[in-house]
Amino acid sequence: MKILYHHRTRGTGAEGAHIRGIVSALREMGHDVQILSFPGSDPEKTLMSTQNKKPEKKNIVIGTIKKISVLTKYAPEFVFEFLELCYNGMAFFRLTKVIKENSIELIYERYSLFMFIGVLLANKQGIPVILEVNDSALVQRVRPLMFKGIAKKFEKWIFSKCTGIVFISSHFQDVVQLEYKTIAKSVISPNSADLSIFDPKKYNKKAIKEGLNLANKVICGYVGAFNPWHGIDWFVENIAPRIKENPSLVLLLVGDGICYEFIKEVIKKEHVEDQIVLTGKVAHGDVAKYLAAMDFGILPDSNTYGSPMKLFEFMAMNCGMVIPDFSPIQEVVSDEKTSWLFSKNDKEACIDLVMEVSKNPNNQIRVGKNARAYIENERQWRHNAELMLTLLE
Repeated sequence: MKILYHHRTRGTGAEGAHIRGIVSALREMGHDVQILSFPGSDPEKTLMSTQNKKPEKKNIVIGTIKKISVLTKYAPEFVFEFLELCYNGMAFFRLTKVIKENSIELIYERYSLFMFIGVLLANKQGIPVILEVNDSALVQRVRPLMFKGIAKKFEKWIFSKCTGIVFISSHFQDVVQLEYKTIAKSVISPNSADLSIFDPKKYNKKAIKEGLNLANKVICGYVGAFNPWHGIDWFVENIAPRIKENPSLVLLLVGDGICYEFIKEVIKKEHVEDQIVLTGKVAHGDVAKYLAAMDFGILPDSNTYGSPMKLFEFMAMNCGMVIPDFSPIQEVVSDEKTSWLFSKNDKEACIDLVMEVSKNPNNQIRVGKNARAYIENERQWRHNAELMLTLLE
């Protein structure tokens, strides 16, 4: 089948990994898949340029669009949302051209607010269109909506006129169903991991620890953005005064973000530089290597509807995670079997659990092996692709 994957994201980070995972899985199943990205945001080209460390060839049009994209980060919300709506005009011509030239038989679209043109064109041309929903006007967002009422009206129409919907959690599906009543047939499909990338057998754990000057240490790791909504700021602030209770424990924090300087100050204030290590931002291709050094992971906070990508990547690398018990996480984690759950928003419980897990290496190994087996059996990208295609039946 000739499939078009259409998206309006930047194609980086977790969203890029998700896109590449689904596309690769569909291709392995024998489908002909093309990606139509926001200009300059193709996740496959972005990954290749990062791995090759060669700058992309300059393109005036793409360069201009990228500059506009950067400016929207600082634009007033009403301007940002107006531009999102206007993007339908550009997408109309681009989609029409690709569909016609390639005889597309299915459109798989990563849903974005105000983007209705994919569903509209698919309906007019009699092509099935399936939406993958990771965002909505109905959930709490990092960037609050100004034209929420308009966004909901578009969304209600889009969700009722598409062929099918892939939700990342049951909670997300319930919220949408309750509000809009009539929506297309849907399935629940949390994130997954690429086992060709996240394979602990490729790495020598002992050697990597030695290379980081952390030999014989128990490493609790974090990978991701240093942002308040991940809770990494309060986590470090609360564990720093207690971490010396276990001299063998080291926190390896991989990433960067707006909380980075605050965290550095906390580490300095508590004199725990030898037990809380900051790597800064690392190349995407090096993430698995850092995960290989870790004995278990930490995600201090999440949200009521999301499916954290890092959870699956940690588990694929034989690492269980200490993670809050939001319902989407409970859907994929068995407490004390594939990871460890604490009551969401309970900071003290989070710190206590990290300290407890850090003192039991055998438990870390047991849970890590179970976590890897779960990913192998149930949460590879081909599982997501196979489930998505059932919406065509």
